[in-house]
Amino acid sequence: MSESTVLRIALAQINTTVGDLPGNRTLAEEAYRKAVVAGASIVVFPELTLTGYPPEDLLLKPSFLEDTRASLDALAPKITGGIAIVGWIEASPAGPRNAAALVARGRVRDVYQKCTLPNYGVFDEKRYFVPARRCPVYCVGPWRIAINICEDVWARGGVPALQAREGGANLMLNISASPYHARKGRVRERLVRFHARELGLTIAQTNLVGGQDELVFDGQSLAADAVGRLIARAPQFMPHILLVDLPLPGATPAAEPPGATGSDEPPGSVPPPAGPLELDVVDLNDLAEELREVPAGAGAPDLTPAGGPAEWISVQRAWPELADEAEVYRALTLGLADYARKNGFRGVVIGVSGGIDSALTAAIAADALGPEAVVGISMPSGYTSAGTRYDARRVAENLGIAFHEIPIGGLFEQTLRDLHPILNDRPPDVTEENLQARIRGMILMAFSNKFGHLVLATGNKTEVAVGYCTLYGDMVGGFSVLKDVLKTQVYRLAEWRNAQSPGAPPIPADTIARPPSAELRPDQKDTDSLPPYETLDPIVKALVEDDAAPRDLLAQGFDAAMIERVFAMIQGNEYKRRQAAPGIKITPRAFGRDRRYPLTNRYRPRAV
Repeated sequence: MSESTVLRIALAQINTTVGDLPGNRTLAEEAYRKAVVAGASIVVFPELTLTGYPPEDLLLKPSFLEDTRASLDALAPKITGGIAIVGWIEASPAGPRNAAALVARGRVRDVYQKCTLPNYGVFDEKRYFVPARRCPVYCVGPWRIAINICEDVWARGGVPALQAREGGANLMLNISASPYHARKGRVRERLVRFHARELGLTIAQTNLVGGQDELVFDGQSLAADAVGRLIARAPQFMPHILLVDLPLPGATPAAEPPGATGSDEPPGSVPPPAGPLELDVVDLNDLAEELREVPAGAGAPDLTPAGGPAEWISVQRAWPELADEAEVYRALTLGLADYARKNGFRGVVIGVSGGIDSALTAAIAADALGPEAVVGISMPSGYTSAGTRYDARRVAENLGIAFHEIPIGGLFEQTLRDLHPILNDRPPDVTEENLQARIRGMILMAFSNKFGHLVLATGNKTEVAVGYCTLYGDMVGGFSVLKDVLKTQVYRLAEWRNAQSPGAPPIPADTIARPPSAELRPDQKDTDSLPPYETLDPIVKALVEDDAAPRDLLAQGFDAAMIERVFAMIQGNEYKRRQAAPGIKITPRAFGRDRRYPLTNRYRPRAV
């Protein structure tokens, strides 16, 4: 290569599906072909490309490991130009290994195996994988290429990244499946840029994109040069091929593109692998001809697939980050869209009450799946106000979704009559309130059974935390869009979504302004049972997401009685959360995989 030419690598963030070995292989083949046509010599795919991430207990099936190897063997002959780095699972006598295959000239030339296995939050890799000790550096012409996988670059002190640098690496390729939470992409960028600067080498990281059950992967693949400056960054939440042009080792780095951020030390790196790692310098100079010369500043052909996003491929671009509410909203729409699509649902059905939670859920569903795939059902009772009844219909009309109104008063009264011999003349209480919610759940499930639609639960994180929800009632559903969204954030997202509409906002202003109510008894308000959400949400966040103890909150100035009240509600409703529908993770500590508490639990931390 001359000084006027560069090495073009492609960071291919693709949307894989767990267990879809043929489909994932096809996605990789298509992205590889497009990248090579665009001049890329190295195409880097995400972690566990062929299996999807996380495959969980599929990894315990020997047949799954065998079929994954067969999928790699079928892909390898397609790689006839350049080099591809492909995530997969390698079986070994010691156990399965999370691996990256270096494929060139139609065959697998070498395999890197992940050294640092995460085992916190949603990660459970020590249950499935065996860690490796080998840190290869591949010598290809002037390039000394290190490969590692996701957590390997998060390890404190840059191990095994540091080990690779000691082997003379000047380019590090990290394949990743890093699950999203709000602003996680910014943390990853700081991490990559910090290590690039500290190690004095270029780092490029490809991250997975798409929804997988409760997880969303946001893409935002990136590359940083040897002084820690951002070279390029891919967009969030969409499949994309980011082409990155690298000058010859030792050349003066180009100026930093617009949109770059600082590279100060990232927070909370994980401990390094225990024990020494084995450095292995691998001679692959026979592949030097695969690293083709590309003129500096060369563009790329239009390779947008039919029906694909407007810009599916870009060169040396730092795509802007989404703003806070836009980022979370996009994560929710992608998570829902992929859950429905990957599980074969033809549409979704929502109980629209005229309240804020169901209105926002309906807006997200319409944006994610198209209005034609969304059905709203209003189920007013004798306690439903004229305002919420009107708003339920109005939000459906604004979004263009199908709408049905099925009053439940008759069903409710008949059920009370049928139960009278058991309930006798006991005064009304939560029994009657929950009965209304369960009748509504029954209607939604009947519609789902008859027409094949997925029922979306509409509860938010605050309600699920404190148990302000009804099992087999408003908690009914196959998926919960707002499960990790606090109530105050629900309002912010609704206002943000309304601001994006050029015409009339989809969520009625009255729905946002009206004091929230379950409307299960006369003149009911949420504040009859709960503190105001502006007070409640910070307490819930501290106790659930930050693992604070009541005494910690007392030191922060919160009212002692309120702290104890909220703590008791959270502690006493684990059984409800265990039965709740899966929902999209948008915070570092979501209910579900992130937070695993015993149902029977007598621990009560002291208040002071």
